Amino acid sequence: MINISEVIETNKMILEENLDVRTITMGISLLDCADTSLKKTCENIEAKITRLAKNLVKTGDDIGRDFGVPIVNKRISVTPIAIVGSSACRKSSDFVKIPRTLDRTARKLGVNF
Repeated sequence: MINISEVIETNKMILEENLDVRTITMGISLLDCADTSLKKTCENIEAKITRLAKNLVKTGDDIGRDFGVPIVNKRISVTPIAIVGSSACRKSSDFVKIPRTLDRTARKLGVNF
């Protein structure tokens, strides 16, 4: 349990030493999104990330507000795309579609990868 001296110490670090908790990161495994169809793989990726991270920005903002420490970046870390795309990507240019899916999903959710 947090005691009052820890709260005071944290407040001092924020006010006097410029402590700034800037980032929270949600890790999501995309292994189960792989499919032999690249289109289906991209659809699976977008659906899973959207479902799991739909409240990430709000949660980060709530944490920052509750503790008085700003959470500036809300990020998602995913399984290496080379692994996820290996069953569907037939040529190197196919791999571009997955990062585009990630970018589109990130913009929709307001997060970074």
